[in-house]
Amino acid sequence: MPMDELTLVGKIAVWALPVIFAITVHEVAHGWVANKLGDPTAKNLGRLTLNPVSHVDPVGTLLVPGILLALGGFMFGWAKPVPVNWRNLKHPKKDMVYVALAGPLANLVMALCWAGAIKVGFVLMAGGEAETIGQPLIYMGFAGVMINVVLMTLNLLPILPLDGGRVLAGLLPSALSIQYSKLERFGFPILVIIIMMGWLSSILGPPVMYIQHEIFSLIGILGEK
Repeated sequence: MPMDELTLVGKIAVWALPVIFAITVHEVAHGWVANKLGDPTAKNLGRLTLNPVSHVDPVGTLLVPGILLALGGFMFGWAKPVPVNWRNLKHPKKDMVYVALAGPLANLVMALCWAGAIKVGFVLMAGGEAETIGQPLIYMGFAGVMINVVLMTLNLLPILPLDGGRVLAGLLPSALSIQYSKLERFGFPILVIIIMMGWLSSILGPPVMYIQHEIFSLIGILGEK
């Protein structure tokens, strides 16, 4: 169901909740797994909460998604990173892989949940009842699937400080991992260049479309109108 027909205000209403939850739950997942593996830093700082106020980054959570929404580009953003002290982890190198993977996995689970919301919306629409609920639920569900799949795919890129970079650093032999970790200071400039050159859509587009197709197929909503 295309969103082009929506006004900017309508698009904000549809995207706001999915974006906030996608970013917030992603960060909480990192902190929750870290706490389970021995590092209570995020818990002690009150960051294991779904209250978005505790995680909002004015630029990454509000400004960037708002601009991208207005421009009609790839929707993504970020929250304040949940602090993790690797020294508190029981097995630091291995456990950091689990902590890093927690965020993208949380996005995958949320994408599946939003796909379920789409299915419910179609059921409500087919029943001829609650169209005022069904249609917004479908729009919001599609937005939820998109933002979570994009965030998951983006964060799995093997670039530090993204989660994919953390995973790669944890899987490499110690000597290579140390050398690779030294490249982290170049990670953000690399991402900026990728975005400014317009390469992000080319990099993320194919895996995002594939994953979305598989999710919609799994939930059984392919071909729904």
